[in-house]
This record gives sequence, C-alpha cells and structure tokens, in this order.
Amino acid sequence: MCKSSNLGYPRIGEKREWKRALERYWKGEYTEVELLQETKNLRLENLQKQKLQGIDLIPVGDFSFYDHVLDTATMFGQVPSRFAYNGGKVPLQTYFQIARGNKTAVASAMKKWFNTNYHYMVPELGERKPILTENRPLTFYREAKEALGIEGKPVLLGPLTFIKLAKGYDEDKLEETVEAYIPLYAQILKELEAEGVEWLQIDEPYLVTDVTKREWQITEHIYHTLQEVAPELKVILQTYFEAVTDYQKIISLPVTGIGLDFVHDEGQNLASIQQYGFPENKILAAGIIDGRNVWKTNLEEKWDLLAEIQKSIEREKIIIQPSSSLLHVPVTVREEKIDLGLKEALAFADEKLQEINTLTKGIRKGKAVIQAEIDKSVEVISKLNASTARNNQVLHEELKTTADKPERNENASIRQQAQQEAFSLPVLPTTTIGSFPQTKEVRKERLKWRKGEITEEEYERFIQAEIEKWIQIQEDLGLDVFVHGEFERTDMVEYFGEKLAGFQFTTFGWVQSYGSRCVKPPIIYGDVAYLKPMTVKETVYAQSLTTKPVKGMLTGPITILNWSFVRNDISRAEVAKQIAFSLKKEVEELEKNNIRMIQVDEPAIREGLPLKKEKWKNYLDAAVYSFKLATTSVEKETQIHTHMCYSNFEDIIDAIDALDVDVISIETSRSHGEFIQTFAKKTYNKGIGLGVYDIHSPRVPTREEVTRNIEQALGVLSPHLFWINPDCGLKTRNEEETIQALHVMVEAAKKTREKLLVEKL
Repeated sequence: MCKSSNLGYPRIGEKREWKRALERYWKGEYTEVELLQETKNLRLENLQKQKLQGIDLIPVGDFSFYDHVLDTATMFGQVPSRFAYNGGKVPLQTYFQIARGNKTAVASAMKKWFNTNYHYMVPELGERKPILTENRPLTFYREAKEALGIEGKPVLLGPLTFIKLAKGYDEDKLEETVEAYIPLYAQILKELEAEGVEWLQIDEPYLVTDVTKREWQITEHIYHTLQEVAPELKVILQTYFEAVTDYQKIISLPVTGIGLDFVHDEGQNLASIQQYGFPENKILAAGIIDGRNVWKTNLEEKWDLLAEIQKSIEREKIIIQPSSSLLHVPVTVREEKIDLGLKEALAFADEKLQEINTLTKGIRKGKAVIQAEIDKSVEVISKLNASTARNNQVLHEELKTTADKPERNENASIRQQAQQEAFSLPVLPTTTIGSFPQTKEVRKERLKWRKGEITEEEYERFIQAEIEKWIQIQEDLGLDVFVHGEFERTDMVEYFGEKLAGFQFTTFGWVQSYGSRCVKPPIIYGDVAYLKPMTVKETVYAQSLTTKPVKGMLTGPITILNWSFVRNDISRAEVAKQIAFSLKKEVEELEKNNIRMIQVDEPAIREGLPLKKEKWKNYLDAAVYSFKLATTSVEKETQIHTHMCYSNFEDIIDAIDALDVDVISIETSRSHGEFIQTFAKKTYNKGIGLGVYDIHSPRVPTREEVTRNIEQALGVLSPHLFWINPDCGLKTRNEEETIQALHVMVEAAKKTREKLLVEKL
C-alpha cells in the first residue's frame, strides 16, 4: 500500500519554545535537567502532531540541540582537541562549547548546508580516533515508541555526506577516512535491527552534487557493507535539493528504497525513471511536496506527476513525502493574521503534511475522494497569479529600460585614487560590518511602537538616541569608518521587505538559521517595487554627528532573494532583477544626500550556488548582473562596499571580483585562515577586509589572536587594500563584549600600522 512519510520536522516549536529553552540554559536560568525535559516535551509534541496528520513513516532523531551534523560528529567522539573530553557520551556543555566556543577555545567553523540558509558545524576529524559514544537514532526511536506508541523511522546522516562535509583529513585518504567510520555505522544499524526497527532513513544529499567515480565506488562499498550487517533493516537512501548525479548507480545500491527530489530536480529525476526504469524490488520515496518553500501545492499538477511515476512504478511501491526535511519552513500558517487570499495560498510544515496525506489518500482510494481538495488548490493559486500584486505593468515597463550590462564608469584604480582623496583613510582602516547590539531595551521600544503604545515621533527620538550613543562609542574606540547601528531594523531582509511592494510578513513564520538563531523570512508574493527612501533618514542623521564617514547599509538583491520565500510563478532571476532595480533607486537617494560610502551586503550569494557546477555560470551571471544593476550608477568618489558570510568562497572568487565593488569584507576567523590561501593564488586589486574575529562566539578575542589574523592576511594581501573588521554584524552580541572586542581589534590595527611603518623605515 502507498505510504506517507516525512523527512524531518521543524525543531524550534510554533512559538520558538526550543530557542528560548536553549538560551535560558546558556544564561544559567535553566538547569540541564530542565532543558532536557522541556525539549523532550516539545519533541514528543511534534511527533504526536505528525501522527495525528496521518503520516505513516514519522522521522525520529531529526531533533537537535544545535545542529544535526554536530550531533553526528559528537556521536562519533569527534571533539576537537582544544576542548576537554575524556571519552564516552559527549557532555552537553562540551557539545555547546564546540558550537559556540569558550574563553580559551574558538568554536568550530560554520558553513551553509548545501544551497540553503541553514548553517551546519563543520566536523573536525583526525584529532581523535572515531568511537561510537551513543546510538542517537536508537535512543529517539525508543523514546517515541515508549511515550507515544510510534514506530518511528530513525534518521541518520550518511557516511559519505558526513565525511565530505568535514575537514581534518587528506582528500587522497578519503577511502581510509570513510573506512574508519563504517564499523560505527554498522554497529548503529545492527542495534536498530536488533531492536525491531523496520525503516531507517539515511540522508546522503552529497549524491546530488558532482560525485566523482571514486566517490561512487566508496558509496557502493559503504552500502554493500551496511546491507550485509543489517539485511532485515529497510533502508531508504534519501537525497534532496537536486537530481541525483548518476541515477543508474544509485538505483543499483543494495537498499530498500531510494528517496528522490521531484521539486528541485528540474524534471531530471522523472526523466531518468522514464529512460532507465526503476527496480521492481525497490521502493520509491517520492519527494513531491516542496520542503523549502511556503506555497500551497497545485495538487492537480502533483496528481499528474504521480500518474507519470506510476507508469514505471507500482503505486504500492511509492512513498509520498516532502522534497526535503521541513526544517526549512515555518511550523504552521494557522495563526497568521494576513490577507485571506494570500493565506489560503500558503502551506507551512503542518499544511504540507496535510497535502501529503491528501495525495496518499487519493492514490489509495482514487482521485474522486480528493477532488474537492485538488480543485481548491488550483483555485487559490490561480486567483493569486491573476492579482494586481503580480501584474504591476508600470514596473514591467520600467524594467525594459535597464542596461543589459551595467558597469561603473571608471575602473577600480581610478576609483581608488578618487576615494582616497575624498576620505583620507589611514592604512588598514577599521570599521564594523553594520549592526550593533539589539538590546532588550531596543526590542522593547520597537514592540511598543508596533503596538501603537508610543508615537512615531517618540520612537524616532529613541532610535536617534541609540545612534548618537553608538556614534560616540565609535569615536571613543577610534574606528575610522562608522555605521549607524541599524537599531530600527529587526532583520536585514525583513526591514527592506517591509518598505518595498510585493512582500508579506508573518508573525510566527520562524525558521532555524544556526544554533538558536531563528529568522523570519519574508514572503515575496508579488512584483517588487520601490515606494520611498528606506535608509536615508537614519544614515543622514548619523553622518550629521561625526566628521568620519558613515556607511549607508543595504541588503543586496541576491541575499534578499535567497533569504526570502520566493514566488514560484516567475523565474528567480526575474525577481532578483526587480529587487535590484528598487535598490538602485535607494543607492541613488543615499548618494544624493551625500552618503558616499554605501555597503550592499550579499552574504547569501554563495549559498544559492547550484549544487552542480554545470549550472553555476547562469546563476553567477544573474547574481553579478543584479548586484551591478543596484550599485553601478554612482560617481567614482562613492565607495561601494559589500559583505559576505561563511562559505567556500574559493569556488566563486572570479564572480566576487566581477562584482567590481570597491571594498569587500569576508568572514575568515572560523575558517582558521583557510580562505586566505586563495589570495596566494589569485590577485585581488580592490579593497578587502577578512574578518579578524568571530562574532558568533561570546568570547572576547585577545589582541594576539587578532594581530595574528591580520598578519596572516597581510602575507598575501597589500596593506594598502586591506581593511580590518569583525566577521559579521554585532546585533546578537551584548554591549560590553562588543566594546571590549572592538577595542582589541582597534588596538591590534594600531600596533600593526606601527610595525608596518617601522618596517618601511
């Protein structure tokens, strides 16, 4: 019989209960026992919801206290040697120290999970021998069965993906590294089989990337070995985010089922089934409900897709499920107070489970049983597509006038000379990335303003007071280039979306970004259009308080795109162009008001990179075009900055260069200097700041650490082009640690300047 399944459920709770519990524990307001009990209650509540939704295969073990990759690393005893650990199950305190650092040890690196906005902790292998410290999948299976009577489907990150996401081993020893973990995986599977577990989901999203012949051979070895040790366990090898790289190889693996993404594969997985068929002895876990976006599914289209699949596969051998874990979408649209026409067109995690249930029921009992639900889905989607919000003819005509290849009028060297004359900055200028701490007081006043408890004028005076306070702090610290602090902003994407046409915001639409950091992505439901200046007032006020340059702070078009839930009726490139055209108007407004440094942040360019290299060029060309459309209409004296966050930037260094920004700042502190070596091979002739300390950790760096990071960068970069700044914005830090860390950074910069001067003499 056709089954329904889920791949993973949001951890955070409808009202972010998970986040609050973690942060109370970190602050010492919760004991470990209290944290464990509260998160267990939330976990069981999530499982019960899925059971009531009629899901047959309910995932267990998808829960995490921070990150599922870190869970896997600690399950195998992979604790970096800079943290105290004496074997056995990794203590929760140690687990959090790996993720967040402590007073003496920096946190592990953090990177984007494939092409999503979720961050994972990079495992550090090789310092300790792998051991099985606990069988997490078994623990969570037992919990679900004992508490709720649920025969869950344990979820486990696969060996190949785990190793390929890690660092600390030589690539030429990949086979040897994988081999060290196979017995541990085998032990997990043997224990699950002995417990009576029927289904196991092993996630191998790496298999949708450019998998080499060697990696396929390793994969075949892994799964033949695991099948031999647990032959009765029904293993679903799960892929997502793209089409599998080699369909014929993956369907030949000795597993019970193959999980394929039929949403983000651009039709390739279905084409492969039609061309090569599907093994009669296997189950197809068909990911046909979008696990990464928030739109209601056109059930008629999905019914047709299932009909095509059933031409090659018997319906009894089909599992209907989301395309990926529902970790990437909010919990439920139920309590959202938004326009009914739009609300009906949305589906968050709970609503997606309903859609899965509906289609499963249709396959089992016939289309007529679900025809009303199918008709309703078509109706609400058609109504939204025909709305005026998606058919802004004035905007469409304006966009026809944009340049095909927007460029600055002068090259980088001419601009550098003009800008140095305009700003007279010292060598190694110091600055910050944009935001300063959002204190409880700031959040409290914003909430009072939103509720109408204080007037617009009162709120504006409060914001101005915060700006004035932090301008003075920057003066006292001796920074060279200032920012206004972004106290009026809740989120770097939400703020702009609230001021542009075409965006909708939710009250409870939170998703996890990293650790306890949750974001509330806006929903781009219509044409994006500029309405009025968005940042000019606060920036101009800040500039009036100082003779130092103050940067105007904008979020770039690709980041707004990638950090939003985007309409799916037109191409993403077209939506990015609409956003860029709006930002172009804001950049020009800032320049008109004598703001001559403008930072257009693009931290999300790399994360949106397609998982297959053959698709990179089109994506990067569109990203570069959008950025240049937004930024290239300014005069040569106006300095354009950008900022990018954690990622493998080596892959896109040429595209970064093509953005033609005057100054770029990039995270490097958590990468422990690895990215710096890129510049030993690649000449970069524009201003660049490689983050000299990690803002995601609460620890204050030492001057020696910051100086070491600066000197390491100056080994491959010219001091005349190098800027000194933190890794990222300081919104999530408290005021005391922010000021202390910036003081250390400025002192390290001064000492390095003095050393350079002495060396010059």
